[in-house]
Amino acid sequence: MRFIGSIIEKLQRHPKRVVFPEGEEPRILQAARQFYSLRLGGAILLGDRSKIKRIARELGISLQGIRIINPEDSGDLENFCQRFASLRHLKGMPLEEVRRVMVQPNYFGAMMVAMHQADGIVSGTSETSGSVLRPLFRIIKVAPKKTTASSCMILELEDTRFGENGVLFMGDCGVIPDPTVEQLADIAVSTAHLAHHLHGSRARVAMLSYSTKGNTNQSGVARIQAATAMARQQARAIELEADFDGELQVDAALVPDIAKIKLPDSRVAGQSNVLIFPDLNSGNIASKMVQYVARANAYGQILLGLDRPAADVSRGSNAHDILGVAAIVGMQSIEYANLFPGAGARLPGEAEG
Repeated sequence: MRFIGSIIEKLQRHPKRVVFPEGEEPRILQAARQFYSLRLGGAILLGDRSKIKRIARELGISLQGIRIINPEDSGDLENFCQRFASLRHLKGMPLEEVRRVMVQPNYFGAMMVAMHQADGIVSGTSETSGSVLRPLFRIIKVAPKKTTASSCMILELEDTRFGENGVLFMGDCGVIPDPTVEQLADIAVSTAHLAHHLHGSRARVAMLSYSTKGNTNQSGVARIQAATAMARQQARAIELEADFDGELQVDAALVPDIAKIKLPDSRVAGQSNVLIFPDLNSGNIASKMVQYVARANAYGQILLGLDRPAADVSRGSNAHDILGVAAIVGMQSIEYANLFPGAGARLPGEAEG
């Protein structure tokens, strides 16, 4: 709660609007209530208005100050349908099909964020990742000057010896199954940028592998090494305060005594606060294992590299997790153009030719 408490304090000074497409989900109702009560900004629930009110009443949750929108009878539906139909890859889609898609809460919510009617979007408590990510990639897309959309899981541990006072940023744990060298470098820089933005300290990024400065003849190891060098170049180009080292085993990345043996001169080994995994399998498995075995507070997946702030939360998330993610998404939106230069400037269809 140390980390998320600081995020909440900062967001209270710059409140933002977050849309929750799963407005009928009890955990979302609880998180939205807390989001508004803590003065973090406006909470927008999507769904059937009468059903949301009934569920809130049964749970004893006040809806005062919380906005409810039913996409099917929204005054913005026609405009949203026109915007959606204007996207180049959708031209020619029958209007009845466009409407059928746009009334789906995840699509409607993504369009709200794309049209600047909300500052960020949080979904995933009752949906698969594909159902959350597909509308975002079709409507919001990757930010200008970025080539990779990825994700980050933020874990807050009771043991403050690890990471930055117990906080670890892990990427990519939710989007790209088998990243290329270029994608790994992009993931590393985006995650480091987020860590610096949220925590204010220098990002120390460990590019993880099964070896520490091992055999370069192994293709997997060579890929990590190449991605590390590329990430350093990218960080220098944007003047990002970050150090990168790889390839590193996770013990060398996190444990000072082991780092002294394996890499005594490294600026990253033994004190990493950002961990970059070689593929989605290792990232997703490791982040969930730490979350449950170490009983860490987990906030994610925070999506990186998109044109607008967004998050895909786990179906196992509780209301506190969702509130934390929503606060992080709100914090991102405060200086999103600095995180991803050029982001947020275009509306759907404007850059589609």
